[in-house]
Amino acid sequence: MTAVAALSPSSRLARLRDIMKQHDVQAYIVPSEDAHQSEYIADVDGRRAFISGFTGSAGLAVVTLNEAALWTDGRYYLQASQQLDSNWTLMKAGLPKVPTKEEWLVEVLPKNSKVGLDPKLITISAARLLVDSFKKEGHTLKPITENLIDAVWGAEQPKRPVHKVVVHPDSYAGKSSADKIASVREEIEKKKNVWGFAVTALDEIAWLFNLRGSDIAYNPVFFAYALITKTEAILYVDDSKLTPEVRQHLAAGVTVSPYDQIFADLKSKGAATAKDSKLWLDGRCSLALQNALGGEALVCEARSPVQTAKAIKTEAELEGFRQSHIRDAAALCEYFAWLEKELVEKKATISEVQAADKLEGFRRKQKDFVGLSFDTISSTGPNGAIIHYKPEEATCATIVTDALYLCDSGAQYRDGTTDVTRTISPNGKPSAHEKDAFTRVLKGHIQIDMAVFPRGTTGYLLDVLARTPLWAAGLDFRHGTGHGVGAFLNVHEGPHGIGTRIAYNDTPLEAGMTVTNEPGYYEDGKFGIRIENVLLVREVKTAHNFGDRGYLGFEHVTLFPMQAALIDVALLTPEERTWLNNYHAETWEKVSPLLEEGSDAKKWLKANTAKL
Repeated sequence: MTAVAALSPSSRLARLRDIMKQHDVQAYIVPSEDAHQSEYIADVDGRRAFISGFTGSAGLAVVTLNEAALWTDGRYYLQASQQLDSNWTLMKAGLPKVPTKEEWLVEVLPKNSKVGLDPKLITISAARLLVDSFKKEGHTLKPITENLIDAVWGAEQPKRPVHKVVVHPDSYAGKSSADKIASVREEIEKKKNVWGFAVTALDEIAWLFNLRGSDIAYNPVFFAYALITKTEAILYVDDSKLTPEVRQHLAAGVTVSPYDQIFADLKSKGAATAKDSKLWLDGRCSLALQNALGGEALVCEARSPVQTAKAIKTEAELEGFRQSHIRDAAALCEYFAWLEKELVEKKATISEVQAADKLEGFRRKQKDFVGLSFDTISSTGPNGAIIHYKPEEATCATIVTDALYLCDSGAQYRDGTTDVTRTISPNGKPSAHEKDAFTRVLKGHIQIDMAVFPRGTTGYLLDVLARTPLWAAGLDFRHGTGHGVGAFLNVHEGPHGIGTRIAYNDTPLEAGMTVTNEPGYYEDGKFGIRIENVLLVREVKTAHNFGDRGYLGFEHVTLFPMQAALIDVALLTPEERTWLNNYHAETWEKVSPLLEEGSDAKKWLKANTAKL
């Protein structure tokens, strides 16, 4: 096999097209996700990045015998335009007149074409959409067990990780694995003619069994499947990953089988069940699992009960969020105090990567630190406009004092996951436009934080609160306003969120959920602004209770200052100004005890929480 290092981007496409011809397909779909539909993936599953050169976390590539196109969302338009070469057409998903992959394939392929894909990497719902879209032109979907990108990648493809699994104690989880499995069985019983549920999302498996791993960077998960029936609980996982402690933890009521055994088990169980008895699968489950079972007729497709249960945190998890965010804020105080002193007082030269590494060092000192929750976005000036920018040592910029600096970062602690963004002007001298834009972002952030709403309200409906101050000036941002956050799990989790995606209108916010609050504003080639806190959804006492619905609001657990130099106080309403002063007072009260008396960090926090 030709070594990857010797293949240019054009050669990779040429090699793929040769293999496509051997399999008699006229197009091949390359998703970003792995077999578990993970947002963040192990290196071995980085197929879309390998074939296209685009390294963002979201996107989908389609290669035909003559063309290649890549779809990504607004977070990555700029990054993709910089990373894709002339072989590729960038499809800016969500913009007017930009076709979907289905529309594009129908347009460019000759009639009666075959479209290939790896059935493990496409969901049953996405496969159904493709099949329905292809009918008019006579196209067919052709699942190919051998992944064609792997065939191009060859011996240079990274190996699949085999890291040890660890027990996540009930004291952190707040609920035993046995109780969680029992709850899933209760949901199975409620479904008519359903004999079990297959769990395929890695964070759901980790949550269900109170286990954690490290197979994917920044995400404490491990490669596995699970099958819960009315009488069985089977965990499909590589046996070498299990320590004696984990085996003991699983001993009561859980059978362990090899990772790939689920395909054979579904085949045999599907054949053995009664005709009207079905297996519950989430729409995000892979086509390969449905095919192994015996087809769509044997499936009851509905949202995973584990996803829904995981989204509502236990009291132990909520308290873990509070405590981990306070410790995280102490690390951030040390970092920003150091950064401003180095840049402004010492006139030091610091790269974006050096700054990110320094921040990680401060976090490592905190109790129960495990690792980062995602690549730190340490970005100065124009790089801040790249919404999911990742600084690389060889190409990153030097942080300059007269440009805005955006830092989006987070950590995994055993009691919680953090995700916080702050934007600063290092020399405290932003332009009038930067100050105006920052204040409008802040106003939207405050409006979300202060929101009170009846039960049944979705994040889709609340999103407008974050954008209204920006819209008033003809400004906006191309990403969601908020996403769920796992409890020592994935930094992004659903099914809820705050944003313009219509899917967010399917799931009302409920007490116990977590969600970020992160409006922003970005000007390509100039600067980026984002302010992000993690919020807990909580019950709120109101003077009245119209419709007897009950009311909800938010509790912010991220406690870190907003830079006064970037705020145009005249733009704030009296209520917003009061919120800001109260927020800074709370930040000082809860975070300052963790900082050493007389330290630069404590002095910095004192100065940056002064009343406005």
